[in-house]
Amino acid sequence: MKANRKAIDSFFTAKKIAVAGVSRDTKKFGYSVFTALSDRGFDIYPINPNAQSLFGTPCFQSITDLPPDVQNLVILTPKGQTAGLVREAVTKGISSIWIQQMSDTPEALEIAKNSHVNLVAKQCILMWANPVKSIHKFHKTINKLFGLLPKYE
Repeated sequence: MKANRKAIDSFFTAKKIAVAGVSRDTKKFGYSVFTALSDRGFDIYPINPNAQSLFGTPCFQSITDLPPDVQNLVILTPKGQTAGLVREAVTKGISSIWIQQMSDTPEALEIAKNSHVNLVAKQCILMWANPVKSIHKFHKTINKLFGLLPKYE
């Protein structure tokens, strides 16, 4: 399953984004996504069952605990957790899910596809969260040069 630009653009229309897999470890990718999206003006709702708050932001123990107006979810967890999180998100009524590359599994993708959510997979969220910066800008430029960026469908 390939991501398409329409799904990517649709994901970023919401200002409230839940992030499953936010880490307290500032060297982990979950921390990078949390800070990058926050810095870009998004209201981030971190999900971490082992934390009450992260970096001064209240933390949610599960997707089920999110406020009903949070409709976008980024999944950055190990693959073994992804399908369960997608199921929980679908049950909660989340309408847009971004499964970070390296977190996707065939089962998780199938669950999302069958639920008809707006799904982005096999893409790095930091290559698309404007303004794109640092190594992510370089990766996006290289992908563009080689015609590897998702197309509108």
